[in-house]
Amino acid sequence: MVTIRLPAALFVIFLLTHSASGSYPRAQNVTWRSTNFKTILTWEPKPSADYSYTVEFSAIGRDNQRNPHCTRSTATVCDLSASLTDPNACYTADVLSTPLLGEPTELTEFPNTASPRFCPSKDTEIDRPDFKLKVSDDKKKTTLYVSDPITALFKDGHQQTIRDIFSDQLQYKVTYRRNKSTGKKVLYSKSNEIEVKDLDRGESYCFNVQAYIPSRDTDKQLGEMSQTQCSKDDNQSIFEVYSIGVIAAAIFLILLLIGFIIAITVVCIKRRKNALQKEKEEVPLNRV
Repeated sequence: MVTIRLPAALFVIFLLTHSASGSYPRAQNVTWRSTNFKTILTWEPKPSADYSYTVEFSAIGRDNQRNPHCTRSTATVCDLSASLTDPNACYTADVLSTPLLGEPTELTEFPNTASPRFCPSKDTEIDRPDFKLKVSDDKKKTTLYVSDPITALFKDGHQQTIRDIFSDQLQYKVTYRRNKSTGKKVLYSKSNEIEVKDLDRGESYCFNVQAYIPSRDTDKQLGEMSQTQCSKDDNQSIFEVYSIGVIAAAIFLILLLIGFIIAITVVCIKRRKNALQKEKEEVPLNRV
């Protein structure tokens, strides 16, 4: 009867595991990160000096593909922006733990960890848009000119915008308020040229814009909010236009200039008096 001691048994198990899976640790926390279709796959941990990672990906129902920059790599990120060519498809990816580049292996299967499903047009975050303001001559209307954010996708040599991809699905949400007021109003527009009407004449209003895609899930319909821009207030006092420091500096310079003028005037008057006095002293007295 053959008896296998515990250390020997563990060694046998190690050999079996090594031959079956390569004994490399599996990737963990495989996550998609995507903004404006710039799509990065990330995972953990950093590999040791004994192994690397390889990423395989595919659209649902299609064959697996590999990105040459993410094959037997020691990085824990993989940029798949240019590889996910159909923004309306859904993708999955596998991160395989593989031997280092150049090292031979007889293994045909490697430890792998699957990613969640990722659908670019439904899941990518939309960055904040830029816009410009123009106030009408009658001061009752402000027009916003919104620039569509640029994406990481190209088509026929042209870098696409979110408008190119979402087309009529894309709208913009405008949130506005009177300057220094907390009450807000909201309007939606399918156009990049948005008119905000019936504003109080001469008042300053502040605006924010964000992409709005109603066809998405509720928590992913809105993009990042833009920076706030405010129109000019025709009724602003000098204290609202300039800071206290600027006003104080201006007053100081004015007083300094006035003091300088007064000093020059006083000096000139004294010199004139001295000159007249000297002339009188130099005139001889008439004889009686």
